[in-house]
Amino acid sequence: MRILGIDPGLRVTGFGVIEKTGQRLAYVASGCIRTPAGELPQRLKSIVEGLNEVIAAYFPDQAAVEKVFVNVNPQSTLLLGQARGAAICAAIMKDLPVAEYTALQVKQAVVGRGKAAKEQVQEMVKRLLHLEGDPQADAADALACAICHAHGGQGLGKLATAGFRMKNGRLVK
Repeated sequence: MRILGIDPGLRVTGFGVIEKTGQRLAYVASGCIRTPAGELPQRLKSIVEGLNEVIAAYFPDQAAVEKVFVNVNPQSTLLLGQARGAAICAAIMKDLPVAEYTALQVKQAVVGRGKAAKEQVQEMVKRLLHLEGDPQADAADALACAICHAHGGQGLGKLATAGFRMKNGRLVK
């Protein structure tokens, strides 16, 4: 099963594609869709077109999208929600089932702590997918969302962090 993870953003939308075979996860691709400065409709169009290209290139079976959290600034929350809607529409228009996860659920599933730092998420994504380097922050969040979905949205945290511990905010053996 191939899963497309999406971390929606109006300026940068991260995407990550993984493949799940039994309990084994494999990295397929990841990156960022950067929208041009300008009017909102053109930016939303860039997100849809970018995700359409990703879907056409990697043929995912399902999609997982990070849910929007409420910012202090309501205008920012509304704009982010529109970017998220564009991402969901891109997946739905290609007949992909879409699951939604909060950032807390994603971090809990991947790191084992819902309040984990971005760097900890990047490190665990790198370890779980056996990547040579750290993925870009938005791409790492998208890959984490896909990993969360691959493991039913919860429960991976204990397995993923077995044999590791936190020391000074970093994961160590």
